Amino acid sequence: MTMLLSETEALEVVKAGKVGRLGCIDNDEPYVVPINYMLVEGSIYSHSLPGKKIDAMRLRHRVCLQVDEIDDEFHWRSAIVFGDFEEIQSPKDRRDVLRNLLYHFPKLTPVESVIAHDAAAPDSIIFRIVVNRISGVEER
Repeated sequence: MTMLLSETEALEVVKAGKVGRLGCIDNDEPYVVPINYMLVEGSIYSHSLPGKKIDAMRLRHRVCLQVDEIDDEFHWRSAIVFGDFEEIQSPKDRRDVLRNLLYHFPKLTPVESVIAHDAAAPDSIIFRIVVNRISGVEER
């Protein structure tokens, strides 16, 4: 039976997750990619190299992140957050977010680790999604 989650329950799903699917609009088409993320005080934080998703989010700041918690095909919870993309520019804030990301994801690839240790690297994009709406469903 599929049931709606409360906002608190949906937030629990997002807090517990580490990988979500980021949805944005690229050339008037939906574009969805998996990202590692962390939720801190009402915002989703992540990082990226330049590319299609960053270009799309810079043009249209409205995005979403969908996260699943799956036990099996008949027992799962799914949450989606909606919010606005913001690039983090301050070198101190970039360092703080990257340090926190490395703490949450100690097995980042060597390339990501180098980027994280050099927050000033011009090709690393640190961003957040300021969450303003969340919903979720579950199958039990």
